Amino acid sequence: MEHTRIDTSVPHPARRYSYWLGGKDHFAADRASGDAIAAAFPAVVELARANRAFLGRAVRHVAEAGVRQFLDIGTGLPAPDNTHEVAQQVAAESRVVYVDNDPIVMMHAQALLVGDPRGRTAYLEADVREPRLILEHQAVRDTLDFSRPVALLLVTTLHFVHDDEQVAQIVRELIAPLAPGSFVVLSHGTMDFSNAEGIAAYERMFAARGTDVRARSRAMIAGWLEGLELVEPGIVPVADWRPADPAARRPVSPDLGIVGVVARKP
Repeated sequence: MEHTRIDTSVPHPARRYSYWLGGKDHFAADRASGDAIAAAFPAVVELARANRAFLGRAVRHVAEAGVRQFLDIGTGLPAPDNTHEVAQQVAAESRVVYVDNDPIVMMHAQALLVGDPRGRTAYLEADVREPRLILEHQAVRDTLDFSRPVALLLVTTLHFVHDDEQVAQIVRELIAPLAPGSFVVLSHGTMDFSNAEGIAAYERMFAARGTDVRARSRAMIAGWLEGLELVEPGIVPVADWRPADPAARRPVSPDLGIVGVVARKP
């Protein structure tokens, strides 16, 4: 589905994420939403940055494993170490398709995300809730060869879809056409590490629509990836997935978490 109207009065996850990362592409509604969530969960900004770093490490791992094609759904606004930049540092011929449902993201992507000419970078405005339209879109088919391994990136994307069964179906549909040797890179909000007070605060915010993130358990996420091989260390906090920093410098939060995982299709 194509979207053309930009409503700056409604907060959008990509613009709020840009705000937390210190970017400039956001509006008053995005800042107000970001500040409200950060007031309730002070670790969220640090966690957003840890999630961004996880993306870079995971893409590098997949590229070093030999994958040269990437489908990045829910890409967000351009920031340092975008998927094509990391992948093309490993292999210049890497191809990336970026997908997001915010037209502002796509405007910036087309202007700023210029890859190595030996590879290819494409852009598609679409919604993860419509996986078939993504997979069948001409930009995807022209850029990616699904007879060869593809890395599917769903980094802090699925927790914006609130229906559990819908998410499970989305993941199944996106994984089904991937060739053996493909990878899934996924991160998702969770309350698994939270105490009772933190869980209660989150539930109040969600019920009041103070946050649009539906936190889910690691067990549920593992269910989506049934039949795939989890890359060590499995489903862990994003800061702990093959970290570059010592443990003392990684963000720890008792009230909110983001877990990450990389899985391989055998």
